[in-house]
Amino acid sequence: MSWFQVRTDLALEARESIDGKENEIHGIKVEEEFDEKNDIHITTVIIETKNGAKAMGKPMGTYVTLEAPAMIEPEDDYHQEISDILAKEIRKLLSDPDREQSILVVGLGNRDVTADALGPNVVDNLFINRHIVMEYGKVAYNCSKMHMVSSLVPGVMAKTGMESAEIIRGVIEQTSPDQVIVIDALAARSTKRLNRTIQITNTGIHPGSGVGNHRNALTRESLNVPVLAIGVPTVVDAATIVGDAVGEYPNSLSELNNMYVTSKDVDFQVQQISHILCDALNKALDLTMA
Repeated sequence: MSWFQVRTDLALEARESIDGKENEIHGIKVEEEFDEKNDIHITTVIIETKNGAKAMGKPMGTYVTLEAPAMIEPEDDYHQEISDILAKEIRKLLSDPDREQSILVVGLGNRDVTADALGPNVVDNLFINRHIVMEYGKVAYNCSKMHMVSSLVPGVMAKTGMESAEIIRGVIEQTSPDQVIVIDALAARSTKRLNRTIQITNTGIHPGSGVGNHRNALTRESLNVPVLAIGVPTVVDAATIVGDAVGEYPNSLSELNNMYVTSKDVDFQVQQISHILCDALNKALDLTMA
């Protein structure tokens, strides 16, 4: 039905929702890679033109989607493989990753809502060194070259009375980072991607857009700093679940369009995923491993 709006933060799903073959969509380039050994599927969607951006409903830029069906399983070795691959993909999208930079990592979300607590959980375990480097220099870590990493958890407007973008802009003005990395929970179109998919993009992020709660954008244009966004879908639109089950989207589903569903063990899964992302970020930002 034309009235039914599928809400998703994933560029891969937006691409799948477009009728026609990928080579028939001008301005959109799709590259796929499959790691058979680790059962990890990497899809890169590059939106090259304004027409492509309009067709996708996404800004121009690069979107890397890593799908790992077993990511929710408690297998440390497999999680290590995911974080290694993810670190490489993050490094590819960083702005000038081999040059020493000041990097601000922002964990978006609400700590009190488990499905929305991914960002804060990742930041909690991140290797933060800006304060030490500024006080004692890189000799404190016995390194000749390293990024200065700082972090921020701006909270949600219901608690702070401020937009996340306002808080982030204030911190940027005071600390002048060279790069901002934003981590957030996303909304997916498909249940099969729930807590099993990681998206990285150099286009920034529009907090809450996947669930229809549009907030100020966090992009290079709005912050005057390159923004890399990392997200994992932790919720799915309830209406799409019912629609998929019955094979159509009748008008009776309109009441479900503002309801979102997550897995029953989301607390455990978010904790696992946050450790994967934290490990990947620590590796990606370690210049000794580049």
